[in-house]
Amino acid sequence: MHYKTYKSILSPQNGMNLYCGCTHGCIYCDSRSKCYQMDHDFEDIEIKENACFILESQLIKKRNKAMISTGSMCDPYIPLEKTIKLTRSSLEVIEKHGFGVSVLTKSATVLNDLDILKRINEKARTVIQMTLTTYDESLCQILEPFVSTTKERFEALKVFRDHKIPCVVWFDPLLPYINDTEENLRGILNYCIEADVKGIIFFGIGLTLREGNREYFYQKLDEHFPGLRVKYEKTYGNNYVIMSPNNEKLSKLFHDICEKHHIIHEPNQVFAYLHEFHEKKEYEQLTLF
Repeated sequence: MHYKTYKSILSPQNGMNLYCGCTHGCIYCDSRSKCYQMDHDFEDIEIKENACFILESQLIKKRNKAMISTGSMCDPYIPLEKTIKLTRSSLEVIEKHGFGVSVLTKSATVLNDLDILKRINEKARTVIQMTLTTYDESLCQILEPFVSTTKERFEALKVFRDHKIPCVVWFDPLLPYINDTEENLRGILNYCIEADVKGIIFFGIGLTLREGNREYFYQKLDEHFPGLRVKYEKTYGNNYVIMSPNNEKLSKLFHDICEKHHIIHEPNQVFAYLHEFHEKKEYEQLTLF
């Protein structure tokens, strides 16, 4: 790991990444792509050491409260967070200034911050976003080797459900010839239904590959699925969007099940839900005195 000082932490859309790089080892990770111009090894985590100071200065200048999101590029709950606690410190800043927060992670260690996430949700709004890709636990440990298992993430979703903190699941990616099956789809959706998630972000049965993450993905295919790389290369070439031959059938099944259980499932509608900000009336009244 190494430290770096930044001049800004929030994007124009109020997103932030507190770390740069990741040690989860997911074989399909788009954040490895060269287009993001990371100037260090992906597993050499860059810690934005002045992140909380910059975050506070930017929040103070904002005229309107909003949802602050984290985790789009780099998971805020990588193992280093247990000792660095940069994510927790940023949540304290967000709570202090009355903003909402939306956290995207694959790690059940997000529960370490349940106390502060609950307080933010009492005053404004907290939404937990959890990525689930693979119902089969053995396969999950191949595709996402150094992060919480799918079952552990599901158990975390139920904890948030019980504390009335809304959750959204990213059901993505689904890898052709690996986890693009009806069994996998139904297994993940059953988890989502039991955890009472509000929405599921789903872009079809497939993944994206571009320079940087394609090479790493193919290396892992050679390691864990001998011969599958050749099938990918023959079928997809250097395409950016890689869609499963099961996409049409399974996508219809996905949307039908979500409709039946009243789960938001169109991406634009889910993103709109994530960005909704509202200050709780009780807290709003207290701040007047």
